[in-house]
Amino acid sequence: MDVTKLLNQDCMILDLKATNKADAIDEMVQRLYEAGVIQDVASFKEGILKREAQSSTGLGDGIAIPHAKCASVKQATVLFARSKQGLDYEALDGQNTHLFFMIAAPEGANNEHLQALSALSQLLMNPSFVGKLKEVTSKEQVIELFKEEQKEEEKQNQPAVEENNDAPFIVAVTACPTGIAHTYMAEKALYQAAKDLNVNIKVETNGSDGAKNVLTSDEIAKAQAVIIAADKKVETARFAGKRVLFRPVADGVRKPEVLIDEALSDRCPIYEADQSVATEEKAQPTSVWQTIYKHLMNGVSTMLPFIIGGGIMIALAFLIDQTMGVPKDHLAQLGSYHPAAAMFKQIGDAAFGFMLPVLAGFIASSIADRPGLVAGFVAGALANAGGAGFLGALVGGFAAGYLVLGVKKVFSYLPNALAGIRSVLLYPLFGVMVTGFAMLLINIPMKAINDALNGFLNGMSGTSAVLLGALLAGMMAVDLGGPVNKAAYVFATGTLAASVASGGSVMMAATMAGGMVPPLAIFVATTLFRNKFTKEERDAGLSNIVMGLSFVTEGAIPFAAADPLRAIPSFIIGSAVTGGLVGLMNIKLMAPHGGIFVIMLVSHPFLYLGLIALGAVISGVILGLLKKKQNA
Repeated sequence: MDVTKLLNQDCMILDLKATNKADAIDEMVQRLYEAGVIQDVASFKEGILKREAQSSTGLGDGIAIPHAKCASVKQATVLFARSKQGLDYEALDGQNTHLFFMIAAPEGANNEHLQALSALSQLLMNPSFVGKLKEVTSKEQVIELFKEEQKEEEKQNQPAVEENNDAPFIVAVTACPTGIAHTYMAEKALYQAAKDLNVNIKVETNGSDGAKNVLTSDEIAKAQAVIIAADKKVETARFAGKRVLFRPVADGVRKPEVLIDEALSDRCPIYEADQSVATEEKAQPTSVWQTIYKHLMNGVSTMLPFIIGGGIMIALAFLIDQTMGVPKDHLAQLGSYHPAAAMFKQIGDAAFGFMLPVLAGFIASSIADRPGLVAGFVAGALANAGGAGFLGALVGGFAAGYLVLGVKKVFSYLPNALAGIRSVLLYPLFGVMVTGFAMLLINIPMKAINDALNGFLNGMSGTSAVLLGALLAGMMAVDLGGPVNKAAYVFATGTLAASVASGGSVMMAATMAGGMVPPLAIFVATTLFRNKFTKEERDAGLSNIVMGLSFVTEGAIPFAAADPLRAIPSFIIGSAVTGGLVGLMNIKLMAPHGGIFVIMLVSHPFLYLGLIALGAVISGVILGLLKKKQNA
């Protein structure tokens, strides 16, 4: 791959004027802008600084490779700059930096560009070549040096390590956040070090164009040790049981011999991982609905601890007062009549009060990053104060996020000299302002909907309670912790806020019961139909008792994954029956989680447990009848 295609002479700076890191970045970014490589100085510089915040791109030995992928980049370009006197770029070796290669990659950089950038990274691993670059006198000479070095590299383009059956064999994975430079520099350094140390090695790279040279299961099994030189998540479950050394990617570039020695020593620990859990980074959303779900779950997952902690504390306050007794003429003070109850309620109210601001705030921050957080918190607080409730906070969070994106767009055209005041003054001020005024309008319809929904739920009985209870409980069993399950749970917790004072939520009770049924059904099926399950499955059935009683629906996932056509319909039927009966009996729950541990917060605890057991038996028997016999 010809690196010189990316070296733009108009961008070269042979005598960098900057004397510190910040000024050097500004000078190089400005040159890219003047050369027409980037359209927006602020957004590209933000990308550069974001990468620097993760770890310095000053690699040491006088070299720095600041880089960023950004939508404002018109074409992939490498800016070459030299500081004759050197400057402090916070390099990893603490020495001054003389040579800079600022890489500007467009958001949709193709494989050709990415391969060229990785080739550049590997060329810079040659000390002789780097020394020549420090002495160049013209821009044309820079291009000629790169051409000569590439020719020399092609002549030596052979495996860094020849197979030696007597030598130890290790595998490695390299990855940096942007996948442009450090990933491939670490790869080459590890190959060279392994060759010098007489060690066989294979290196997998997780770069911008995907994983290359992927390790096979046979190679991993054969390896004596694994080196993970990475600054981002990579798939690690596959290395369970092996000696695994985790280090920053910069160590792979600068200290490959040390990493290899340590990986092969007894000091390197055995890695233990749950083989059912993938640690690789999740794919980016590919549709509008996936994007909305991603933002929603960012808010919901952060909000749930506040609901659980605060909700249970409030519920305990009511339980204390009910146990100690409250005079009939003071029933309005139920939950705060006795001093002990009042303390629980005060703490619970404080935690519960964060529910809506946190929901809206973290939805907004998922959309607009940190500037969206303050606007989202304000949206949630206004929804709470305006009576718009859970739905108002949800809509307000999305509104805040996208409004802040608009604010960021408006101020993206400010001169670079004013970039510093954007995040500390302009974004929060105007983000809060536009979001606040928007919420005054959003609260009107949302309050009407919220009041109508609460009125419907509070007055619900008979057929409507049965149907809604069955629906929510059945949804809990559809994907056992996935989007459908989460949707039902989030809806149920939304009903809890307005119902704790009146004894709890029927929908919350139905939802928790529906989530407890699938794991308990596994225990029933593996106990009653032992000949249809392996010994390992029967043992897992015992552990599902604890998970089911603790309201951990995910305990049934391995069984559902192994036989979804039989397991999932069985779970749905039992959960739906339980949820419908909970609704019919008007059983209420004052806590948003806890399973059997919060059973005293259920209005009819023994009946509730009986209905859960009934649902588990129904699901377990259906699953057992549908399942085929297996050898133990």
